[in-house]
Amino acid sequence: MSVDLGTCRFCRTALQESFADLGMSPLSNAYPSAADVLKPEVFFPLHAFVCTNCWLVQLHELQTPSEIFTEYAYFSSFSDSWLEHCRLFSDAAIKRFELDDTSRVVEIASNDGYLLKFFKQRGIDVLGVEPAKNVAATAIKAGVPTLVEFFGVAQATRMVEAGQQADLLVGNNVLAHVPDINDFVAGLALVLKPVGVCSMEFPHLARLVEGNQFDTIYHEHFSYLSLSTVQRVFAQHGLRVFDVEQLPTHGGSLRVISCRKDAPHAQTGRVEALLERERSDGYLDVEIYRRFAKKVIDTKCAFLEFLLAARRDGKRVVGYGAPAKGNTLLNYCGVRSELIEYTVDRNPYKQNRLLPGTRIPINAPEEIMRTKPDYVVILPWNLRTEISNQLAQIREWGGKFVVPIPRVEVF
Repeated sequence: MSVDLGTCRFCRTALQESFADLGMSPLSNAYPSAADVLKPEVFFPLHAFVCTNCWLVQLHELQTPSEIFTEYAYFSSFSDSWLEHCRLFSDAAIKRFELDDTSRVVEIASNDGYLLKFFKQRGIDVLGVEPAKNVAATAIKAGVPTLVEFFGVAQATRMVEAGQQADLLVGNNVLAHVPDINDFVAGLALVLKPVGVCSMEFPHLARLVEGNQFDTIYHEHFSYLSLSTVQRVFAQHGLRVFDVEQLPTHGGSLRVISCRKDAPHAQTGRVEALLERERSDGYLDVEIYRRFAKKVIDTKCAFLEFLLAARRDGKRVVGYGAPAKGNTLLNYCGVRSELIEYTVDRNPYKQNRLLPGTRIPINAPEEIMRTKPDYVVILPWNLRTEISNQLAQIREWGGKFVVPIPRVEVF
């Protein structure tokens, strides 16, 4: 039977190759309240494909951005390590790009003002663009000016007309979240000043593949990006990538620095080096994408074997965190509260709610100290050091930590 898999959202080539089929899953950031435990949830296919022309790994748009992001559960300021990452970036950017009180920093998807506050403290004009009303309200209350809008060519045009172009344009973990990547990047080029600089951070596809990070695939992540693909997309819209940094955040990310194609910023050489590495590692060939599926299945089986063995041995297992990646993992593996009793999260917005799909209760972190479980599964495994240090007290009763990605590890 012939099945129409649609076309690539960037180059419009017909999609033919599967990357990861994770079954059916609800929206990973839609947390039901405890009162909604008997109400139904809508599940959607969670199936990523790769375009064999431009090598963009992508999901189909089954939910619009307004349905996903208008009310949002993720607040960036609840991760201490992420705040430190952003403070260091602001210090470095101010020095490198000679920003001062005559400059303007604009952040797309500015969340609760977690980054812009560091520039504001240094006397630099800032402006956020954030579509989630509840999150934007927190930023505005903290004194960070924020436009409650989705970003693209239309919004960028309004900003240009209002004199709101950027000397430094920032987007952290947003490029993967936009279904119309052409409209978004064209908007970046518009809102950037002629000699301005654009910094985009996003998880690196190569780290996803090499680290078996299939749980970072969820419906609000429409794209999974290599530098090769991003350079091609940016060039299509008049932006030149002149530098790239490889970062440890979110399991391995890239910070891509670009400008208008005729701006005087010099190439660093790191762009060409990483492009060559991606090519030599096989990211411009279909076989590396085909091998990924088997690794995903093996990890699912190993995680379930650990949880089933713990249950047989009468051990109590709970979770730490309620991240979107954890919801992908637990729904794909079919894990419910009989295997992971509850999870906890520092974010008050998520407490006393349920994980989508699995309906595992979300409590405050103090619940771990009260119930003294045998194992704590760290669902945001990219923060394993930060979380295991915060919860070091579980060692007093013999408790252990577990991370499921890239492979099950108990420590």
